[in-house]
Amino acid sequence: MEGLIYWETRVLGFYILCISLILQQTRAQEGFVSLQCCAQTNFTDPNTNISWTTDDQWYPDISSCQEISPPTKVRVFSSTFGNKWCYNLKTRKDENYLLRGIFKAGEQQRSPTGTRFDVLIDITSIAIVKSSEDAVVEGVFKANDNYMNLCLSKEMGDPYLLKLELRPLMSEYVKEKATVALKVMDRVDVGSTGAEIRYPDDPFDRIWRPEPGDENVTVSSMTNIVITNASKTSPPIQVLETALTHPEKLQFLHNKLDTGFYQYELYLYFLELNESVQPGQRLFKIYINNMEVEEIDIMALGSRYRMLVYNFEANGALNLTMIKAANGSLLGPICNAYEILQIRPWIQGTNQADKDVIFNVRGELLAHNPNNKVLVSWMGDPCLPLPWEGVFCESRDKSTAISKLDLSFQNLQGPLPQSITQLQKLRELNMSNNHFSQAIPVFPSSSVLTSVDLSNNNFIGHIPDSLASLPNLVTLLFGCNHQLSRDVPANFYRSGLDTDKGMCGGSGSLHMATGIVIGTVAGGLLLIVGVVGISFWIYKRKATAKKREFDVKGYPLTKNMIYSISSMDDIILQSISIQSFSLQDIETATQQYKTLIGEGGFGPVYRGTLSDGQEVAVKVRSATSTQGTREFDNELTLLSAIQHENLVPLLGYCNENDQQILVYPFMSNGSLQDRLYGEAAKRKTLDWPTRLSIALGAARGLTYLHTFSSRSVIHRDVKSSNILLDHTMCAKVADFGFSKYAPQEGDSAASLEVRGTAGYLDPEYYSTQNLSAKSDVFSFGVVLLEMISGREPLNIKRPRTEWSLVEWARPQIRNSRIEEIVDPNIKGWYHSEAMWRVVEVALSCTETYSAYRPSMVDIVRELEDALIIENNASEYMKSIDSFGGSNRFSIERPIAIPPTPVPTEPSPIPSQPVPPKPR
Repeated sequence: MEGLIYWETRVLGFYILCISLILQQTRAQEGFVSLQCCAQTNFTDPNTNISWTTDDQWYPDISSCQEISPPTKVRVFSSTFGNKWCYNLKTRKDENYLLRGIFKAGEQQRSPTGTRFDVLIDITSIAIVKSSEDAVVEGVFKANDNYMNLCLSKEMGDPYLLKLELRPLMSEYVKEKATVALKVMDRVDVGSTGAEIRYPDDPFDRIWRPEPGDENVTVSSMTNIVITNASKTSPPIQVLETALTHPEKLQFLHNKLDTGFYQYELYLYFLELNESVQPGQRLFKIYINNMEVEEIDIMALGSRYRMLVYNFEANGALNLTMIKAANGSLLGPICNAYEILQIRPWIQGTNQADKDVIFNVRGELLAHNPNNKVLVSWMGDPCLPLPWEGVFCESRDKSTAISKLDLSFQNLQGPLPQSITQLQKLRELNMSNNHFSQAIPVFPSSSVLTSVDLSNNNFIGHIPDSLASLPNLVTLLFGCNHQLSRDVPANFYRSGLDTDKGMCGGSGSLHMATGIVIGTVAGGLLLIVGVVGISFWIYKRKATAKKREFDVKGYPLTKNMIYSISSMDDIILQSISIQSFSLQDIETATQQYKTLIGEGGFGPVYRGTLSDGQEVAVKVRSATSTQGTREFDNELTLLSAIQHENLVPLLGYCNENDQQILVYPFMSNGSLQDRLYGEAAKRKTLDWPTRLSIALGAARGLTYLHTFSSRSVIHRDVKSSNILLDHTMCAKVADFGFSKYAPQEGDSAASLEVRGTAGYLDPEYYSTQNLSAKSDVFSFGVVLLEMISGREPLNIKRPRTEWSLVEWARPQIRNSRIEEIVDPNIKGWYHSEAMWRVVEVALSCTETYSAYRPSMVDIVRELEDALIIENNASEYMKSIDSFGGSNRFSIERPIAIPPTPVPTEPSPIPSQPVPPKPR
């Protein structure tokens, strides 16, 4: 009997232990979301004990599952239901999260046409996935609400997903709310020779990749480590148990960072594994891309553990080097782990209240219309980066809100959702020509509706008095609702309300008949205009052909002349002569590349002299250049078609023996960047009138590009180093290697490669990849701030709040403290009104969203006015000075920032939503 009790006790204890372990695992995975796409059942991974669930809650259609290797299937998102697919996941507001997507392409995705799609956290882009290789995408972000969306936005082909993981991070990777997201580039367990480390060893399920090192380094290890000052961001103990050491130098090279200039955060983790080491015995210097950032002594603060965080900028590669300090250190560097995270600016989405309401509307409509394609495609943010079908948005009160809802002719049935009445900024509602039934909901008196069309449905009851009484309502159509009473409220026929009076045909049929008549008349007119237009076009082509024949026969063509054909419909012979040089000509002109005057993304620039005595700048493409034949051809083609006094002209080129060389006139006064804050030898204080004149010249050059008669050209790399100054200090915009024609109707709105320079890059272009002339406007606004402040656009050596020139200057301007941002070299030597005009132009240019930026035409007008004011003030002060007066003329005015000007230039990209005005 006692033996039986003993065994019962043992068995009971075993069960209690198992239940305890299960409960611990469950608590440890609290907040985890682990989705295995297309899985038949839920399951637990025996290696990690992570519980995985199927994603059929979001996508129950098994026909979208594609087998890639038995028994694994991947979810493929068909374009039948739109161009964006999202997973809506629960979060806790203001908590940090790690989001990981695993993308594995099948044979269909690897077709010659390829697949390419954007991975978005809400509307912030984290990565571009291509079908050429499998990808793991990780992002770290701070939740702004109790849910978030992981979205895949199509560029070409059908997006796909294998796994999706969401993990709460009890850490402070993202400290500030709604400012940035972080893309995880690499996470390395230095010195480890084992498998990758993740959950349960890392409670946040970060995945640490082993990096054992080579024969030149020593692997150190220690067990039973106890760390007293570790932060929540610190790696797990299993990661810190190994390290690499070297008597002199450790070096870690990463060549797979994203191409293009990005800001990064580097987390370095150090744990001294040699217990005999004392403070001062292991000193080493840290270099990031060959720039020294710090000399450290791990033990200096009385602890064996240190965590350091650095910000840096890189284009495609990172060289992390640690070198033993020369001042008496006994031991060389050590490193246990590190993380590389790319900083992505957080894009603010639609007003949260509107998002909540429209999701409720979607849910109510789907309950009665489960297979409606439009409703099924409603995923993610309703307005950005592109609005849902039938949803129209605009910016008001510094946020994006839904202003119009048009679901007409969608074969919808069931009741009209009551939640529609809660859209506070909704001005137009069109639900006509559906099968809605039951009563029309009651609208609150706060509604701003101006137009409502409920005609051709099956509504019953009466028109609500609340709807007819709305103060802003101008149009109300409800005809062809045969069960809806025509008895209307007493105030229904008030002055100014356009209505069909509930009559069938009063709106729908009558309006349709009117539309047919108007359409017939318009069609006839278009036919007549078309015939006349074609006749004129034929005449014009003949005249142009005759003129071209005369030009060609009457004047001999210049040898080596290049002619630019802008389009097949508009063939124009250009008269700009571009000379072809031999390689020997170039070597003679530059005296074998004797005088180097600069270095850019294309390659080095040398000074030279042509045989006719003209001084030139010779730009030679280097073998390691990030730019190539496309940029060379782009600049050659563009500059053979355009010419303006504020654009650097192209004199000639050389394309011989795989050498690609461009030849320009020499600009004796260098670049604007040189003059403002370049090398000491090139730096020279520019007075305010000269800065204004330079700004106006550059603006005129960009205006010429944007308004080019053949087709608007977008520079895409406007910056102070690309504004050159000739011997008269005339500004000339240079470097057209990244330039593109502005998208026209019918073009794809997305630019496959975002180009530009960090600090100048338009955040909207960066996040949406939608290119417009307003991208140049943003960059030019940064240049204006450089001229005003004398500061570079990015400088991580300054305090954190001053890294970005735009982010530092913007609050100062809005708080009317421009004296805080003005270059000390020109303080007291400018007219206040002229300065304010330029400051306000710079502020409007650098609005986050393009619709609120002025056009270059408007900017030129403002700068012209500012220069007139400044020059008149200068002449006036000179006249006073001739009578012994002061020559200082900082004239104050009442400080008041005007509202952001209404956009005057429509975006060249069709069907773009109106974005929110920035916070």
